[in-house]
Amino acid sequence: MHWSGYIAVGASVFLGAWLAFDGSHALLSGDYVTPKTGRFAGQLGPWSRLVEGVGLDPRSTLFMGVHIVLGLALVAASIFFAASPRAPAWWTLLVMAALTLWYLPFGTLLSLVTIAVLLLPPARSGLA
Repeated sequence: MHWSGYIAVGASVFLGAWLAFDGSHALLSGDYVTPKTGRFAGQLGPWSRLVEGVGLDPRSTLFMGVHIVLGLALVAASIFFAASPRAPAWWTLLVMAALTLWYLPFGTLLSLVTIAVLLLPPARSGLA
């Protein structure tokens, strides 16, 4: 696998693991990981306003489950791509990265890195 594939896999595994961890933490403890002190104490990131904007409660059990499922799916897609960076795995990881763009700002940045790297010619070489 070309270096670009390692970057895509690394960024995706990191983001997917965090989403799954944070969703699990929220489900078990009742809330996501948030700052304990300071100006943003107890507040969720900008992603929560996006979620509220479409009428969902970011602190609901449903959305905690979304974090877990999406995180695990992203890790699985990353493993699929690492094992065989061919068309089906490439498309799967690209779609999963696109589905995590909403997770502002942290997830958006990692998803954009993943998408950009996947679109580079070396990462696309297995698509023919």
